[in-house]
Amino acid sequence: MVYPFSVSGLGNLGVRSGIVCLLFFSTACTVGANYKKPPITTPAAFKEQPAADSTLAAEWRIAQPADDVIRAKWWEAFNDPVLNSFEEQVAISNQTVAQAEAQFRAARAAVRGARADLYPTLTAGVAATRTSTSANRSQRAGDVIVTDTSDYQLPLDLTYEVDLWGRVRRNIESNVATAQASGADVQTALLSSQAELALDYFQLRGLDTQVGLLDTTVAAYEHALQLTRARYDQGVASGVDVAQAQTQLDTTRVQATDRDVERAQFEHAIAILVGKAPADVTIARVTADTTPPVIPVTLPSALLERRPDVAAAERRVASANAQIGVATAAYFPTLGIGATGGLESAEIATLLALPSHFWSIGPSLIATIFDGGKRRAVKAEAVANYDSTVAVYRQSVLTAFQDVEDNLAALKVLADEQRQAADAVASADRSLELANNRYRGGVTTYLEVITAQTAALANQITAADILTRRMTASVLLIKALGGGWSVANLPNASDMQPTQSAAPRSDGSSRHVPWAPSMRRS
Repeated sequence: MVYPFSVSGLGNLGVRSGIVCLLFFSTACTVGANYKKPPITTPAAFKEQPAADSTLAAEWRIAQPADDVIRAKWWEAFNDPVLNSFEEQVAISNQTVAQAEAQFRAARAAVRGARADLYPTLTAGVAATRTSTSANRSQRAGDVIVTDTSDYQLPLDLTYEVDLWGRVRRNIESNVATAQASGADVQTALLSSQAELALDYFQLRGLDTQVGLLDTTVAAYEHALQLTRARYDQGVASGVDVAQAQTQLDTTRVQATDRDVERAQFEHAIAILVGKAPADVTIARVTADTTPPVIPVTLPSALLERRPDVAAAERRVASANAQIGVATAAYFPTLGIGATGGLESAEIATLLALPSHFWSIGPSLIATIFDGGKRRAVKAEAVANYDSTVAVYRQSVLTAFQDVEDNLAALKVLADEQRQAADAVASADRSLELANNRYRGGVTTYLEVITAQTAALANQITAADILTRRMTASVLLIKALGGGWSVANLPNASDMQPTQSAAPRSDGSSRHVPWAPSMRRS
């Protein structure tokens, strides 16, 4: 049930009352609690930070960079030109990033739509009607009977809702926060795609290293097979030795060939991440001599300002808080200003004459007395949504801490493990050399050589695999630390304005992301 009150057609009194109401209530209050960021408990330091006497801490001290923050183009720290060229294409052609960017443009347009409610709505029209009435209808004596009439109108209607309780302003606040969250989602998608590309690339290079080791081993095994056959021809070795050498060679060739399947899959994944068909991307085989870079680790409290996914979750809390204000405003009356004017005449020839004008203006106040508890339910829903976004925000913070701790622990352990693997490789090489010497001297059988060869190859592949895992853990740590992003990169009011660069191409071709925070800072 609503009770309206309106004033129209009151002449100068109506005009003055409408203007006075508009000026007075334009400075009205805003209901609902102002937003405060939910409190978060942060640890003083990361638990898995490498100790001063650890292998990782020693490496990082030696290669300590000049700055203590991750650069926007963080992948350049790996000093790989091929990787750099691929990473530059992600922001331009990656379709996941393009989708997130389009969603940001939609959220930005919603902000402009919400802001439009601050202004009056003006409509114009034109109407022409011809009416025929019954000549036999009841009439008074002496009335002139007119059965056919015409009416021509050029009306203008203006309506304006005064933001008396801040409903419109809270709605704008909510939409701005949502757009900022969507903007952070763009950076999250960009960082995730860049990190995924780097992960695939280093795993591909790890396979190249393993294939290189296997190819070198195959060449060594071929030489060993020739030596065993020569010894067999001389009657020094048995046919079993030749068969064992041949088996070892064939098995190693199978291992080398098997790597090609996984390598092809990584190459195809890289092509998709840069927005190309797999047939358009070919990566040459290179045995990369890479080492993990030094990664500046910020304090846990600073992490909240560096992670775009955390920033997006926090902005959604702000949006939900503003919606509580929108729901609260529904409890209060709505003040509107209406005005109608235009031209009306029975003849089109006199439509534009001054006597044809008409107008009316006046305010209206509408209050809802009873709605069956609908407003209470809407507000309860808004409060519950707010509580939900707070929980999501706090969970995203905990997940961010976990990501950093997980990869710090991985890097710390893998640094020690790589040192141990290097010792194991050296020991296996010495064992193989001794086994070969013993076999040539006729002291032992070829089985001892095969055992030493298997151990040496296994340790070399393990060492290569550990290096690959260190590289991928470095990428994941950079991603966990936000990839050089900062909340200062969140879109501001100027980013909510329409720009020509934001228009998508209808042909679906590649184009630069109109709003990409990391590209600004690079």
